[in-house]
Amino acid sequence: MSSRQDRVAEAIRQEASLIIHDKLKDPRLGFVTITRVEVTPDLRYAKIFFSVLGNEESYGKTKEALDSALGFVRKLVAGRLNLRFAPEVAFYEDRSTEYSVRIEEVLNEIKELDEQNKPKKGRRVNKKV
Repeated sequence: MSSRQDRVAEAIRQEASLIIHDKLKDPRLGFVTITRVEVTPDLRYAKIFFSVLGNEESYGKTKEALDSALGFVRKLVAGRLNLRFAPEVAFYEDRSTEYSVRIEEVLNEIKELDEQNKPKKGRRVNKKV
C-alpha cells in the first residue's frame, strides 16, 4: 500500500471507531473494536474489520447493527475526512485476536506438559549405556 492509502486507512479506522462508539445507539452493538481498515488504491472502497468481545451471537448481532448503519457511517466518515469521494464501506469480522489467544493457550499447555515431564533437580536419571 502507498503511504497515502495507509494514512487514509488509519484516518477511516479512527473516525469509524469514534462514530460507532459515540453516534450509534443500536442495542445490538456489543463491545466493538475496529482493528484495521483496507483501502483500495483509488480510495473508493474500504473494508473495515472489527472484533467483538463475546460469543458467536455477539458477532452476529454486531454485524447486523453495523450493516444497517453502513450509509450513516459512510456519510460521517466522508464528511469528517474531506475526501473527494465517499468510500464505499463494508464491515468484516476480524477473528485474529481470538486466534492469537487460542495459540497462546496451546503454547501454555505445551509448556506445562514440558515442565511436568522434566526430571526434577537433584534426582538422577539412570541411563543405559
